[in-house]
Amino acid sequence: MLVAMELRQLRHFVAVAEDGNISRAAKRVFLTQPALSRQIKALEEEIGQCLLERQAHSIRLTVVGEALLPEARELLRHADEMLERVRNAGRALRLRVGYAPSLAAGMLSVAVGNFSQAHPNVHVELSDLSTAEMLAGLENEKLDVALCVGQQLPARGLKWAPLVRAPWRLAVSRHHALAGLSQVTPAEVARQPLLIYPRSDYPEYWETVSTWLREHGQQPRIAGEYDGAETLMVAVESGLGAAVVTTQMARLFPNRARFIKLTAGPEPVRIAAGYRSDRANDKPLAVFIEELRKAASAPT
Repeated sequence: MLVAMELRQLRHFVAVAEDGNISRAAKRVFLTQPALSRQIKALEEEIGQCLLERQAHSIRLTVVGEALLPEARELLRHADEMLERVRNAGRALRLRVGYAPSLAAGMLSVAVGNFSQAHPNVHVELSDLSTAEMLAGLENEKLDVALCVGQQLPARGLKWAPLVRAPWRLAVSRHHALAGLSQVTPAEVARQPLLIYPRSDYPEYWETVSTWLREHGQQPRIAGEYDGAETLMVAVESGLGAAVVTTQMARLFPNRARFIKLTAGPEPVRIAAGYRSDRANDKPLAVFIEELRKAASAPT
């Protein structure tokens, strides 16, 4: 088996053979002319045959050199491809996860912790994103998996692994007039100044809440839009209004608000892990999704 030094010697031999001149080849491989000559001489001694016929201003391959040249090129090509595969494997040792905190609460941190213990060489990268950003990230391969509202059909080359169904609640401050109730009706919800996520970033959320109220003959009173779970909850705590959220928010902020059941509430949210269909046989991804399933089904 050729060692690293011998691979370098072969590279130098190929350079000389292709340039037909020791001086030009030396510049090409960043060696001095004497150093390159020594490398070729060492290779000839290793093989036990003369490879070059040295002339005044050029070189010519011997019969043995002519035979070695295509073999050396092929060997170096395989060596380069092997090195690239190894480098790519190193770059691939990461898992890029997009998520919405309001949906991933109670499962993502547990799944990442268990996955990292079992696979310490895989670096998990987390990104807090909107649904639109997650779908785009999966499509353009900037994300490996996304935790969001599960799609009903495998659209745009994506697959969905169901994780949990999350019922809806009305989040109010602990001092709110409704805080002592066990459940509220759609009419009572509609009478509250509602705090919501932006329609542009969370279209499925906006559609669910508005459609539910309309089906019960109610119109929402929008008091403010908030671009994340933390800012929405701060507004609720501050008494600026109420928010229709899933039980995942109760898991994320268990002591910061009252989460009241909704009478005839919307269909529970199907939270799922989305990934590209062509990644279905990716073992680290499959293991991570299985950890998400376990974490989602664990009692709270």
